[in-house]
Amino acid sequence: MAHDPNTRPAFEARLIQHHSSVDENGVESTSSYTRKKDAQISIHPCRQSTHSPPAFGLSSNLEISFEATKSNLQGVDKVMSANQHLFRPLHEITISTNDKPKLLCKLTSLLSEIGLNIQEAHAFSTTDGYSLDVFVVSGWPYEETEKLRDLLAMEIPRVEEIPWSKNPQVLPSKEMETKTFREIVQLPVDGADGWEIDVKLLTFDYRIGGGSYSDLYKGTFCTQDVAIKALKDEYLYENVQKEFAQEVYIMRKIRHKNIVQFIGACTRPPKLCIVTEFMAGGNLYDFLHNERGHFDVPTILKIAIHISKGMNYLHQNNIIHRDLKSANLLMDENGIVKVSDFGVARVQNKSGIMTAETGTYRWMAPEVIEHRPYSHKADVYSFGIVVWELLTKKLPYANLTPLQAAIGVVQKGLRPIIPKHTHPEIVGLLERCWQQDPSSRPEFSEIITILLHCSKMEKIKDLSKEEIVWEESLDQMLYDNHIPRQRVSFWSNGTVGNFPTLELFGINNLTFEL
Repeated sequence: MAHDPNTRPAFEARLIQHHSSVDENGVESTSSYTRKKDAQISIHPCRQSTHSPPAFGLSSNLEISFEATKSNLQGVDKVMSANQHLFRPLHEITISTNDKPKLLCKLTSLLSEIGLNIQEAHAFSTTDGYSLDVFVVSGWPYEETEKLRDLLAMEIPRVEEIPWSKNPQVLPSKEMETKTFREIVQLPVDGADGWEIDVKLLTFDYRIGGGSYSDLYKGTFCTQDVAIKALKDEYLYENVQKEFAQEVYIMRKIRHKNIVQFIGACTRPPKLCIVTEFMAGGNLYDFLHNERGHFDVPTILKIAIHISKGMNYLHQNNIIHRDLKSANLLMDENGIVKVSDFGVARVQNKSGIMTAETGTYRWMAPEVIEHRPYSHKADVYSFGIVVWELLTKKLPYANLTPLQAAIGVVQKGLRPIIPKHTHPEIVGLLERCWQQDPSSRPEFSEIITILLHCSKMEKIKDLSKEEIVWEESLDQMLYDNHIPRQRVSFWSNGTVGNFPTLELFGINNLTFEL
């Protein structure tokens, strides 16, 4: 049906039931299912479900992660009474249509808007350009499946209105050659065009990364090493160009030692580029997860302070990053960490509230996932996830898919488990950053103060350790030279004359060594 434009998008909704039990350890196990086409569903806890299971089964990882989080906070004995049975009437919704960017985000948003809670999601793309998305949802009366189908029949066609289609309107090549970028997308004007770079002055050395709509190159500009973010020619959609214009507009306005330095941009087709300083140390994500790098606690605090200072500067200038994560935090050759990638950043309006989902689910604040209005405090939530990542060297919610993680964060209050031996002040800071209520999260100015205090305490602790090591070394030297420890204290007070000649010789040698 998805192949036929007249019946696309194709969808189906059916009633299922998930029967599970939770043991005393808070681990959910799923019962077997029996299939019977016209069976009546039971919500009585003593009767077995007779509706067919979801097409792909229900993963218990989300429940396990949630119970682990609760166990960490409350103790296992408070999680669930032993062998509690859970009977959840659910629906399975299957949707197939043309594959397109951001389709999954649009579908999850649509289902949320009609009051459904997504428990499980499976997304597939075919080689011939179609998508298959299967959702297991709760929140709809089991006896009203037909009403759900009718509502979906009205709402799901909205996904075909998404402007980012497989064949978007791209300007013809001749028109691209004659039209300047600012005629295609209006770039805000607030100063001179001193940042405009002639693409002929750029040398593209090699590709170092990229995304769906752009490639990132190591290059040179006027003999200086630079990073060049170049839009892919085949993706010059109007939406992409608008985001490009927004990124240029924001980056040319900001300058801070903990934000990647904007050098200039090429805004005249056929090559649209943003040129920034080259960060030789790469990004934190690759260092932690691909290179298996390790940071000690003082370095983690230093990195967190660098990030906080960069983010505090952005927020002071009413800029929300909206995609703060380890992959967007770069290191230079001196270990300085800087915030990068302003492709989805926005200038906050006067109300301080924004809408629409953007970012990456594992780092995304719950209000952003839910498509609710949000403020700069969404960045604070993401910062908390990054600090946890630095402490553990683990991917957030590694045992869950990104969508499962999003469901857990929003519906179950799921948060990463903080390591047991973490400094109490850091524990408190992370818990505040992760508050469900954005107004309860701290400002970055306060975060900087907390981190500086923790860093100072770590330095004192390190100095104390060094002092202990020095004293142990001193004792060993004294022992090797047959000098009692208490007699050195006399020596330090200037009464050296009372020592025997042999001991004076030992002191002279020791003084020379020290």
